[in-house]
Amino acid sequence: MTAMMMRRYMPHALMVLAQLFFTLLYLYFIAEAAFNSGLNSFVYVTYRHLLAACILCPFAYFKEKTLRPKMTPMLFLEIFVLSLVGGSLTLNMYFSSLKYTSPTFVTSMLNTVASITFVVAVVLRLEIVDVRTLRGLAKIAGTAVSLAGVTTISLYRGAAVKRPWRAPAVHVHGIGGAGHVEPHESWVKGSLLALASCICWSICFILQAGFVHKEVPGQAVSDGAWTSLVGGLQSAAFAAFVQRDARDWLVGFGLNFWAIVYAAIACNGLTVVIQLWCNREKGPVFVAMFNPLLTVMVALLAYFVFGENLYVGSVIGGLLVILGLYMLLWGKDKDQEQHVSSSSEEGKEQEHPHGHDELDLHYSVSLREAAVGRGRP
Repeated sequence: MTAMMMRRYMPHALMVLAQLFFTLLYLYFIAEAAFNSGLNSFVYVTYRHLLAACILCPFAYFKEKTLRPKMTPMLFLEIFVLSLVGGSLTLNMYFSSLKYTSPTFVTSMLNTVASITFVVAVVLRLEIVDVRTLRGLAKIAGTAVSLAGVTTISLYRGAAVKRPWRAPAVHVHGIGGAGHVEPHESWVKGSLLALASCICWSICFILQAGFVHKEVPGQAVSDGAWTSLVGGLQSAAFAAFVQRDARDWLVGFGLNFWAIVYAAIACNGLTVVIQLWCNREKGPVFVAMFNPLLTVMVALLAYFVFGENLYVGSVIGGLLVILGLYMLLWGKDKDQEQHVSSSSEEGKEQEHPHGHDELDLHYSVSLREAAVGRGRP
């Protein structure tokens, strides 16, 4: 029973852990601090991809050596596209948007990924929604409630929540005191870049669903290694085209270096593998629906650790996000129970497909034998 429960809720725990990887060690704040101190975002994306590939390749070689399919032009094309929309292009647009907005705003924009992925998955029939059942309505309502929470966080502030202490617990070089971020110009440009990156991420989740099921089932580490390597080369080519100063590639061993190392290990490495595995187990909508937790975690981290203000709108929106996530997960769990029940019934029917015919035949033979017995002298 315990093993069954662990198997059932392992994807949930892993996706929460993946969101923690983005927030627990202050990734977004460290990333912006590194950018403010001179780290080029294109160089950052390139290095984190290539370093992640170096880390994942040995594990992929020894763990999945016998499972790896033969590389074909079509398979490489799929890896190339997946690396582009799930790595190099998406992350370059995403971190470029930080120059014009703020970490809190960008993480709020990430929540649109869940809604976009849900709609696209339903259209492509990767996600089945039966509006005649309670579980189908729960998935629709959960997505809507979660989106309402995101909208509340983004558009409504309300009064500031009082803090029991005055000074922030942690100061990060490159970010102003009390978590203050200097106002950026071209906010609209940053918003468009963030939205474009979210659309690419949704496409990535949809492509992953087909890729891990058909092309590389059970090979999440190999897929993560390939996408990191190809994504790093794509980003390097783009960075070399737009960044002509060789000094941009020298990051030193300070904050810039550790921001790259952490992102490579926790985000490009562990998180990508977790997402691929959960996508195979639960589908793209399940993976995307955990993105709203990032906004809640970043807001709490900014409030308790960096001393940023926490507003009533963020609290209300965060509660709606969690409620919507719970409703959708409940609906998907009921879907899984229904699927398991249907599979069990089909299995029983396949075990005895002609059970009634065999009984009728046995009964007919018995009658004939009895008749013959009565006719003997």
